[in-house]
Amino acid sequence: MSVDQNLSAFIWSVADLLRGDYKQSEYGKVILPFTVLRRFDCVMEPTRQDVWERDDAYPGDTPPALLKAAAGLPIYNTSRQSFRTIGSDPANVRGNLIDYVNGFSAEIAEILDRYAFHTQIERLDAAGLLYQVVQKFADPKLDLSLSKVSNHDMGYLFEELIRNFSELSNETAGEHFTPREVIELMVELLLAPDNDALTGTRKVIDILDPACGTGGMLAAAEEHIRKMNPEIRINLAGQEINAESYAICRSDMLMKGYDDNSAAIKFGNSFSDDQHTEYPFRYMLANPPFGVEWKKVEKAVKDEHNDLGHAGRFGAGLPRINDGSFLFLQHMMHKMRPTTADVGDDDLKGSRIAIVFNGSPLFTGGAGSGESEIRRWIIENDHLEAIVALPDQLFYNTGISTYFWIVTNNKAPENRGKVILLDARDQWTKIRKSLGEKRKEISKAQRAHISAVYRDAFSIAADPDHPDHARVKVFRNEDFGYQRITIDRPLRQRFEVSEESLTAVAEAKAVQSYDPDLRDELLTGLKTLIGTSETDRTKFREKLFAAYIENSVTVPPDKVEKAIMAAFSVTDPDGEVQKVKGKVVHDPDLRDFENVPLTEDIDEYFAREVLPHVPDAWIAETKDPKTKETLRAKIGYEIPFTRYFYTYTPPRPLEEIDADLKAIEAQIQTLLGQVTA
Repeated sequence: MSVDQNLSAFIWSVADLLRGDYKQSEYGKVILPFTVLRRFDCVMEPTRQDVWERDDAYPGDTPPALLKAAAGLPIYNTSRQSFRTIGSDPANVRGNLIDYVNGFSAEIAEILDRYAFHTQIERLDAAGLLYQVVQKFADPKLDLSLSKVSNHDMGYLFEELIRNFSELSNETAGEHFTPREVIELMVELLLAPDNDALTGTRKVIDILDPACGTGGMLAAAEEHIRKMNPEIRINLAGQEINAESYAICRSDMLMKGYDDNSAAIKFGNSFSDDQHTEYPFRYMLANPPFGVEWKKVEKAVKDEHNDLGHAGRFGAGLPRINDGSFLFLQHMMHKMRPTTADVGDDDLKGSRIAIVFNGSPLFTGGAGSGESEIRRWIIENDHLEAIVALPDQLFYNTGISTYFWIVTNNKAPENRGKVILLDARDQWTKIRKSLGEKRKEISKAQRAHISAVYRDAFSIAADPDHPDHARVKVFRNEDFGYQRITIDRPLRQRFEVSEESLTAVAEAKAVQSYDPDLRDELLTGLKTLIGTSETDRTKFREKLFAAYIENSVTVPPDKVEKAIMAAFSVTDPDGEVQKVKGKVVHDPDLRDFENVPLTEDIDEYFAREVLPHVPDAWIAETKDPKTKETLRAKIGYEIPFTRYFYTYTPPRPLEEIDADLKAIEAQIQTLLGQVTA
């Protein structure tokens, strides 16, 4: 991460002024908006006088377009204040600052509202800190620093500040931004097939990040593409739920010269308040928060799923409530451009998506579950191009392993019907100082290597002698599918009456609700059967009814009799096979499941793998809860990435282990001898 450490330390020193009046977790509420404000102040300085003159020359309210033209930026400020004058009069610093803030264009006013900046002005003024903070940010040293620092490095600075604030408040820093080298690799893989198509004149592309944070991914994608083609027109779009991250992203875009048309950064929840419905996107990328529940928007998501199906965003299925990762991917896939659309550039038809997931979306959820159905829909529609496994400890807020999913609706011909799995878990270097949970990074050379392997994946996978052959595997789509069959075996029971089973009868719910007088009569009569044991259900019932007659017991109703038989029954592998209306009853404790490859006949698999071990088993039929159709198998999809790349490591020879133990014992004896000497 390239951050001007002097600038960062200077801005961070404002915390010394706030200590005592603000909690540590609240420092960002002051420092971040003041940094943004001061950055704007420096950027607008060269054309400030031009804006004032244009404003004075126009009668009435000057149209914003004229003021932006005078500023040469998509922002402006008509106030005659600046950071040079705001604090010139300590008694009026509050009024001067408010006048300055009120002079901004509507875009900046909205950004400052997200910071609740007016509230902070009042709070600082009440604590007697406003003048000191203004003077700190008015320091002329910042004029030079904030004027010369690039927008790219300013993004690094904001990320560094946010990380510090997140650590102080024990928040999740990774929810706000992603390490830049991870973004660079992600963008390279996203654009890999389009390097040639992106060159040339009159190219226009749109990029969306629906969980954009501070805008790092959008910025990296833009920079990467502009290096390939400086003349290309890029429209950026993003949505962010965190107000401060949104404000930083939007202000960064404005400082880069993007207006609301070329960088549509929106505030709100992408699931319940989608603000990018106007057109599809060529490229989309995101690093949504891992394992975050979507309960707050559950109703909106379920309503769209139930009411619109595949006409909406979530038709493929709904994941567990405690992980919305697959909702983000479906949200993005809904915005893919059709491959048949006339987009003016045959080389850029369709869409490409890159998204960061943890391991959970690979395999969580059995056949028929929401996650499995989403995987099934993606893979059966041939949208999954590749999955790339990354090293662990790359992110600031978690040390777990992560994966890139590359999704498209316009695969290259050689990729159709196939999925690339690329193992890049060993492509990392150790960083000098840990940053939260981040202890590793992917170097530029390693990123280039991963990208090269990705581009040549098919030839590498087909060449056993290639040095990277072991890290690339290509599978058919159907290889990830399976048929989950339910294996049942008959319930075998014997029947016996004992003190314990009689107590179980007495405690049964149906018996407890039975008429008290008849219940006592029943239990008394059943005591005469203690010690009775029978393997035949019919014979046992005969003995049961004989006891009723002999002891003048009223024959109980069916529900009570069922409770009695259940209490007296004992599962026994040598017992009688139980039947109801002539149909064999399955033993729930012996029920098992088998995952049969999608490409194999389930009856052949059952005959080969199951019947030789349990000859009395059968494949149970179930009802589909939605269609009510009778099923012999449920279709599921999973991607057991680590299993595919597992390499067996034999244990060390016992002789070596024994030698090591003896050596350690000798060292211990030597140390004990030194202690007792």
